[in-house]
Amino acid sequence: MSEILLDQIRAHADAERAAGAAAYHKAEREYLGVPNPVLNDLTKDWRRSLTLDQRLEGAKFLWQTDIHEARVAAAKLFAQARIRPDDAVWDLLVSWVPDFDAWAIADHVCGSLSKRLIADPSRLDVVESWTQSEHMWTRRAAMVCTLPWTKQNNPKPAELEQRDRILGWAAGYVPDREWFMQKSIAWWLRELSKHDQDRVRDFLSEHGPEMKAFARKEAEKYLKNPS
Repeated sequence: MSEILLDQIRAHADAERAAGAAAYHKAEREYLGVPNPVLNDLTKDWRRSLTLDQRLEGAKFLWQTDIHEARVAAAKLFAQARIRPDDAVWDLLVSWVPDFDAWAIADHVCGSLSKRLIADPSRLDVVESWTQSEHMWTRRAAMVCTLPWTKQNNPKPAELEQRDRILGWAAGYVPDREWFMQKSIAWWLRELSKHDQDRVRDFLSEHGPEMKAFARKEAEKYLKNPS
């Protein structure tokens, strides 16, 4: 069954698009040149037609191929809010984090991870451990998969505590000069500024001078009166 999923992806391969994707993403792996809308349609059908156990089996197989589109599809197999039970899904997604080596695949997996975090916020304890990883992509994932905490318009007290907890991770990342890390801080703050400008202003007042200029500028993008 798992091989059939890969065959369905390969059926949409485009050599010219694949060459462009390889040049764009730069990570050394096979690219098939299958666009995201096609992967969206395929994985939507799979989510409807396959059992959870079949999806888990298929996702493991697709991930192990190390083909760009197969890994993206593996992540998309779990891109929905309601999965019960979801412990096996959470464990599988977490097991992929150390394999991250490029932003596109990482962001798709983080999108599915974020759904499982919303379902069980106690899992933030696991994500917090990533902030101390020597692997840059793991550290970055802590910010990307917690983006839902930037989007709450009327957060409950517990959600505010969680938001401040994640901002604490961001503050710890400020001295990290790696571009992707600075970008992850800026992304989180930019999104939060759409819903909680005061917290963003407070963060930038304390930590902004230490951030890289491009990151501070992006974080301030939606502030009404940036400094």
